[in-house]
Amino acid sequence: MNQFINAVNSSVSAFIKEEEGSQVVEYALIIAVVSIGLVTALGAAGANGLQGSFTALVTRVSACFTGTAC
Repeated sequence: MNQFINAVNSSVSAFIKEEEGSQVVEYALIIAVVSIGLVTALGAAGANGLQGSFTALVTRVSACFTGTAC
């Protein structure tokens, strides 16, 4: 019984010391915060700001592919 308790104790200690999982969580939180910031910044451009910018980009790319002035 004592060996079992020691084995569980060492397993729990190794799990607590494991840091790879915490790095993944940290990166996920950073990505979430940056994503929220981008959505907020782009949303502040106005109701049609993002859609207008995307439409302008598509128009310019289409013009370049069709051979008209880029």
